[in-house]
Amino acid sequence: MAIVKMKKLRVVAMAEQKDALLEGLMRLGCVEISAPDAALSDPALAALLERGTSRLTETRTSLADARAALAAIKRYGKAKDGLFIRRSPVSLKEFSGGERLEQGAAACRHINEALQVISRVQAEEERLLSARASLLPWQSLDLPLEMGGTDHTLFRLGVCPGSTDTGAVRNALGGADAAAELYEISGDRQQKYLLAVFHREDEEKVQDTLRPFNFSAVAFPNLTGTAKENLRRLDELLAENRARREGAERAIRESASQQDALRLYADHLAARETEDGGAERLLTDGTILYFEGWAPAEKEAAVGAFLDSLDCAWETADPREEEYPEVPVQLKNNAVTRPLNMVTEMYSLPAYDNVDPNPLMAPFFILFYGIMLADMGYGLLMIAAGLYVTRKYHPKGTMGHMFGLATLCGISTFFMGALTGGFFGDFLTQLVKLTTGGDFALPALFTPLNDTLMILIGSMALGFIQIITGMAISFIRKIRRGRILDAVWEEGTWWTVFLGIALMALGITNWVLYLGLVMIVVGSGWNARGFGKVTAIFGSLYNHITGYFGDILSYSRLMALMLAGSVIAQVFNTLGAIPGNVVVFVIISMAGNALNFALNLLGCYVHDLRLQCLEYFGKFYEDGGKPFRPLAANTKYVDIQDS
Repeated sequence: MAIVKMKKLRVVAMAEQKDALLEGLMRLGCVEISAPDAALSDPALAALLERGTSRLTETRTSLADARAALAAIKRYGKAKDGLFIRRSPVSLKEFSGGERLEQGAAACRHINEALQVISRVQAEEERLLSARASLLPWQSLDLPLEMGGTDHTLFRLGVCPGSTDTGAVRNALGGADAAAELYEISGDRQQKYLLAVFHREDEEKVQDTLRPFNFSAVAFPNLTGTAKENLRRLDELLAENRARREGAERAIRESASQQDALRLYADHLAARETEDGGAERLLTDGTILYFEGWAPAEKEAAVGAFLDSLDCAWETADPREEEYPEVPVQLKNNAVTRPLNMVTEMYSLPAYDNVDPNPLMAPFFILFYGIMLADMGYGLLMIAAGLYVTRKYHPKGTMGHMFGLATLCGISTFFMGALTGGFFGDFLTQLVKLTTGGDFALPALFTPLNDTLMILIGSMALGFIQIITGMAISFIRKIRRGRILDAVWEEGTWWTVFLGIALMALGITNWVLYLGLVMIVVGSGWNARGFGKVTAIFGSLYNHITGYFGDILSYSRLMALMLAGSVIAQVFNTLGAIPGNVVVFVIISMAGNALNFALNLLGCYVHDLRLQCLEYFGKFYEDGGKPFRPLAANTKYVDIQDS
């Protein structure tokens, strides 16, 4: 349980071996190729080598097409993945090439062609619907749209605001002494659709008369025939369009049978994208290639054996201290502490020269979660859900960590529930009372409602233990780094003060507290000068007293959440018991407990996370580590088998 020691790797190989080298490193899955910028900063290398090229852009395009095809199957084929994707095992040979990959590629092309048809059809449908909407108000006009007039008259289609008085417009035309007539074809709240017929010689008069009424001319330059005839043609085109769209959607639904092959193809492309990305991190002059990277020290023999098999020139070295910020971080944990990666990664990975926080945090995190939730029923639900999902779906990454952590915290929750006698609150007590009229209660060492003060004191005592643990880790790290005086005047001073306060509380006359006070006076300003020694003493006292008091008091949330969860569960159980009907009681109780469980499931995690990241990590943790990202096939849908 520690941060994996890394080796800096330098490799020179023949350029013709690039594909074999990258494929082998992908299979090993333990070498991270560094960005070539640092190597190119060396003028000698920059003059000889340049960044490698690959088919990365093409691969990313293909991968985007594969993902679009999978999304199309999910949308049009009504294929449901569920909350978890069940991975299917495939052999390495099948993953690298074969009939199923070809089937997936063919399905991808077929589906994307159908998607292009759908896209074109949708664009055409929007154009047709827009044209139909513009013609619909004119459907009662029995006049060809291309007809602009006769030898002596002109026809003008136009619109006016919906509030326009058509009679007033006619009167205005009559008052203008123009040979003109106005017809209202249709109207709605926004506009009125009008036809103006007038003598050619009066065109200017008519335009001047209509302008104050906001008359806007409307034309359909590319249409012939009446509006009704054009609407009929548009409806026919829309029907043909919808038929093409339905055909394309049907083709996608029929391709749903190739979903597994398509998933294999998508994972293959994702692995190839990683490989191509690695190829672009190589430096080459066309004859040789060179790269730098990182590999775990425990994998050095395996990496070396592979590189030797390709006759590569290579070397490894321990990273220098000034290189620590660039060294990738990988945490090595067991089955108990590994799920805590979810917490660590959410906060930030530790610096390479720091400590792995998972084994130091795991006992506290799991215990605190159980204290806050503290119910056997809730604990059983968490254990069942965690084990079921883990064994059936084998989730990886953050999802796998989450359900592993849920199982561990469920065990702690069940144990604390057994100590407090909680099983969905007082569900069993109320149920027995409803069915038999008798009194029943689970045995309990203490209960949140009756022993609140004791739980509060115990919570802060646990917090004090965690803070002391954090100080101890910091003390040891300072000693190892040779900062002995810092360790003595910081952690050593306050341990002495804490011990002195404890002895005084027990009524023991002691000199330990006085020694601690002397250490505060001496240690607070040991590296300050002049009047700064005085201000350093008061600053140290204020910061440490308020800091430690606030940190310890913060652990009272353990008691608060335990009490809140217990009270809410009992309230719902009491409400369910009021009607006196067992069925009604079970329904109300289960609904209320489900709500209480859902709220506390997240609430306890957030508060537990806060205690670890602020109160605990603040004592010793140095973050800023870069995650180790080796060249490997990180699949989403399949598990690659070695055989």
